[in-house]
Amino acid sequence: EDVLSKDAGECAICLEELQQGDTIARLPCLCIYHKGQVFLTLHIQFCIDEWFEVNRSCPEHPSD
Repeated sequence: EDVLSKDAGECAICLEELQQGDTIARLPCLCIYHKGQVFLTLHIQFCIDEWFEVNRSCPEHPSD
């Protein structure tokens, strides 16, 4: 499990902020996305897991 050590902008998939303490997935290209994140609204966000169900490449680097 990878936990974000400092705020890092927004997730390119859900557009929610990547904040310190969030559980993330770090891809080989070093892009990061939410992974199993619970927001204050109790909505669970599995950004990269859901993305990989339909596409096996990085959303920001599709040719890698």
